[in-house]
Amino acid sequence: MLPESIALNRFGLGARPGEQPPADPRRWLLSQFDAYDPLPAPWRPIPRSSRVAAEWVAQQREIRRSPEDGRSAVREAWRKREQEAYRVAIGARVASALQTPTPFAERLVHFWSNHFAVSVDKNPVTGLAGSFEADAIRPHILGRFEDLLLAAVRHPAMLVFLDQARSTGPDSPAGVRARQRQRNNVGLNENLAREILELHTLGVRSGYTQQDVTELARALTGWTLPDDGDKAPVADDVAPFRFAPYQHEPGERRVLGRSYAAGGEEQARAILRDLAAAPSTAEHIALKLARHFVADEPPASLVLRLAAAFRKTGGDLPSVYRELVLAQEAWAPGPGKFKSPWDWAVSSLRALERREMPPQQAANLMNQLGQPVWRPGSPAGWGDGAGAWAAPDALLRRVEVAQRFGAQAGASVDARRLAPSVLPGLAEGTRQAIARSDSPATALALLLASPDFLRR
Repeated sequence: MLPESIALNRFGLGARPGEQPPADPRRWLLSQFDAYDPLPAPWRPIPRSSRVAAEWVAQQREIRRSPEDGRSAVREAWRKREQEAYRVAIGARVASALQTPTPFAERLVHFWSNHFAVSVDKNPVTGLAGSFEADAIRPHILGRFEDLLLAAVRHPAMLVFLDQARSTGPDSPAGVRARQRQRNNVGLNENLAREILELHTLGVRSGYTQQDVTELARALTGWTLPDDGDKAPVADDVAPFRFAPYQHEPGERRVLGRSYAAGGEEQARAILRDLAAAPSTAEHIALKLARHFVADEPPASLVLRLAAAFRKTGGDLPSVYRELVLAQEAWAPGPGKFKSPWDWAVSSLRALERREMPPQQAANLMNQLGQPVWRPGSPAGWGDGAGAWAAPDALLRRVEVAQRFGAQAGASVDARRLAPSVLPGLAEGTRQAIARSDSPATALALLLASPDFLRR
């Protein structure tokens, strides 16, 4: 694979016909940091998180105030609104990936959205997932990891997905009152604390204990959404997060051997700052970035250098990306990474010069390919290795979609001319197979389903 092909496909989202390959691939990638738009045109109609949070509060209030026999109808009406919001956000995500002039930065959005995964398998997240990516992820991919971490874990989508919004300290005023009233559904929830330690920062087998999880969960109590007594925020610049002192567990905390004084909201923020700066976090993030961009089993030397850049700069993400782009290991020729369904769909559509796709059609496409948008089903997100996507049935789905794309394009797309422009350095065997195809549609399907195109 040629360097320009690596830049366009491994670091980017796939080449477009007629797109001039970058003369200096590394400089082209790094220049995207200055050109990146956190909120490009496709995303601007999506309601901001403050408005979405306000709607969530209004929904819960309306359901509680409705007569018992009318609550199902109210829930169904809200469910339809949330499904529509979900579809519109999928359309924005696809259009942004197809139109972006900064595909490396856009890939980083997708990487971090999966790192801090939420899933619409949990119904309340359906209407929140789009605003999560728009407001918690997109503005922070070129900043400090600590800020990205804080934005992600405080967003209403994460608070609802991991049941943090209701987590209540046993000895908080709310916890004491719940015991007095014998309300067993109020108490401490450890989901967010566990995922922060295991997935978002330190990583598995990094030395934290169950006691650390519990102590962090206690520190996080009170991190919630606006409640019924609040005037629902509607301004775009109003944070959708709220700290509720009456839910917060009093007292000092001890996490990973360090003590944190009682201090309300600041207690958990202090713990998150230390987690963001921990050596294990640097190693965890470095490994995930190297795995995503270079190989399922990335070179240890590369991971060490990325982790060192993370530690040296206090988690400055552009510095880590720069180290990745400049690393020789990242440009090694070879098969590269096996594309996820999302990667393959986006690169296929870019090769066909698509600029957008109707939201429902985009949702159906990703459902067919086995990677529904914002629906990994787990806080761990989608797998990032060939083992997660190279099964025979998954490959058959891609062949079926490639054939459909070929049939839709008909004779309007000449795959023999398209192939070298979207895959510089195309393998000779693939080129000959395309040239011998009995129809333009078959030639295009062969290109999109070829081993060359299935990898980046």
